[in-house]
Amino acid sequence: MFDTMTVTKAGGALCGAFLIFLLGKWAAEILYHTGPVAHGGEEIAQAYVIDTGAAEGGEAAEEGPDFATVLASADAAAGEKVFNKCKACHKLDGTNGTGPHLDGVLNRAVGGIAGFSYSDGMAGHGGAWDPETLNAFLENPKGNIPGTKMSFAGLKSVEDRANVIAYLQSLGG
Repeated sequence: MFDTMTVTKAGGALCGAFLIFLLGKWAAEILYHTGPVAHGGEEIAQAYVIDTGAAEGGEAAEEGPDFATVLASADAAAGEKVFNKCKACHKLDGTNGTGPHLDGVLNRAVGGIAGFSYSDGMAGHGGAWDPETLNAFLENPKGNIPGTKMSFAGLKSVEDRANVIAYLQSLGG
């Protein structure tokens, strides 16, 4: 069975394995150092830098034209095609579907259709659906009005949002 010498050998083997592990880690850190290198208090530049698209202090955001500029050149026909994503829940004939009708939505009060069961976030929002408000909402519905029942993820393209708004404007809304 187990005697004192067997237990001592097993303990020594574990300590030896741990020592080899630590020495291997130390050697790997020396060979494959990835942090900034300083020599005599002076930092040495890396041989190459891989551009990941992120600037120091956060991600670099590309600024495009503002929404008003994009809306001025928006295409209502293209907006009608993008609106096909909305047709599953919204109608344009004045009747409500899963979502409220969007007939005359521009400059209408947010949550302003009598008889439609709005979420608390939408009903308590206030304001009106002007193009800027619609743009912000269509980009990220749940982020813009927390608690909204609208399960749509949003339109990420500013051109798509402007085209849909131009389409709704062309309908007299």
